[in-house]
Amino acid sequence: MSKIKIESAAIVIFGGTGDLTRRKLIPAFYNLYISENMPKNFRIILIGRAEDKDGAYQKDLLAGVNEFSRTGKADEKIWKTFSDNILYQQGDFLAAVTYTNIKDDLDAFDKKTGIRSSRMFYFAIAPQFIEAVAEGLYKCKVCSNADQDRIVVEKPFGTDLSTAQKLNQFLQKRFKEKQIFRIDHYLGKETVQNLMAFRFANYIFEPLWNNKFIDHVQISVAEQVSVGTRGGYYDGSGALRDMIQNHLMQLLCVVAMDCPGKYEAESIRNAKVKVLKEVKIYNAAQVEKNIIRAQYTEGKLNDVEQVAYRKEKGVPANSTTETFVAAKFLINNDRWKGVPFFLRTGKSLPQQASVIVIQFKDSPYKIFKDDLMPNRLIISIQPEQEITLLFESKIPGVKMKLKPVEMDFTYKESYSEATPEAYEALLLDVIEGNATLFMRADQVEAAWKVVMPIINAWKKDPKKTLLKYKAGSWGPTSVNALLKPYAQDWILLPEIKK
Repeated sequence: MSKIKIESAAIVIFGGTGDLTRRKLIPAFYNLYISENMPKNFRIILIGRAEDKDGAYQKDLLAGVNEFSRTGKADEKIWKTFSDNILYQQGDFLAAVTYTNIKDDLDAFDKKTGIRSSRMFYFAIAPQFIEAVAEGLYKCKVCSNADQDRIVVEKPFGTDLSTAQKLNQFLQKRFKEKQIFRIDHYLGKETVQNLMAFRFANYIFEPLWNNKFIDHVQISVAEQVSVGTRGGYYDGSGALRDMIQNHLMQLLCVVAMDCPGKYEAESIRNAKVKVLKEVKIYNAAQVEKNIIRAQYTEGKLNDVEQVAYRKEKGVPANSTTETFVAAKFLINNDRWKGVPFFLRTGKSLPQQASVIVIQFKDSPYKIFKDDLMPNRLIISIQPEQEITLLFESKIPGVKMKLKPVEMDFTYKESYSEATPEAYEALLLDVIEGNATLFMRADQVEAAWKVVMPIINAWKKDPKKTLLKYKAGSWGPTSVNALLKPYAQDWILLPEIKK
């Protein structure tokens, strides 16, 4: 991570007392500070609706850093210096006075530092407040410098294609596109970023990255957690909107994109949009054949009883919202014609893992008696940060006997440097105005165009298409059939580790 070049930055977080701020944002800013990646002058202004009593917000932020920071408990002296730059402001997102107060604070900070600061406005808020906050900033003219000011919008970015387009239009009337940073924390993960270096800086792999050599691709994001206390929000979303439309589609883009002309934001984002526009759009019959949706029932996870989704807090007793999706997608271009991309995500699964599997075709050389396992490249995003190449090797001895072995690259063994959290890398990029890892408006809309036929097909008869699976299992029994004839099972780890 390079040292910061921006001299002064003002950061305003709407939703300053929320869970995202406490668990992710403040720990990320603190780690940027102790690694000397924050600007020399900075101010963090937290906007929240609650009244601050006796500096309670400072204590809560420190508790969040101590619990969730990758660097462990904060040093008291360093925390004091860091937190002196944090200001809490009680405010209603819908009230004009909130934005005039913000303007006063920003102007005072600029006067103190003697320089017009770069400004970041982070929307750590419920989607229904995005337009109100954007309008408040626009009217108050605190985010009017297209080269220095940016807004950061968390997912979900719309609930369907229509709402995403309307939100894009609303924001683009008030801000330049280059000011709008639509954040997807998966793209900030070190292993995901390394995939571009792996592909385009190493000539050994890129010539094989096509349908001549690759049989199929699997992308799995498995979650052990249930919906928990988020049932009210989640039931209006579901796994397709919550994970496939953004996280997994973005991972698909990184795997499938052509090499961009330059390593710069617009070239990379152009390459990703091109992939999304080439994904095959399904009709209703094709949706039923290629997409599986399911909802978890009661079960056991690590010997702990789990309630059914419909028994979770905030979830209607007759809900037809999916908590699991497995999908087969095709990309209609010369590179990937005939190569299926299998995507899978779900809640209450046996293991927490995010993995990309590149399965190569069988060797055409049939000179050995052993059953050979095809070469396989496994990119583990979490919990391990690891890239593994599976290949056949001769077992030591007098006879020609083969066995699959693995060649590993792990961050832990290869680098002494600590791996930053995804939010650290992404927040630093926002401060510096680097949009490489953020989604552009057309990219968001292109992803929605892929999933909208699926949403519409499910709407016609939601009960018919909804399968069941026990919490703690790997989904409905039919999920492996989706892979045939390409594979028998979904892969999370190399076969020899199982």
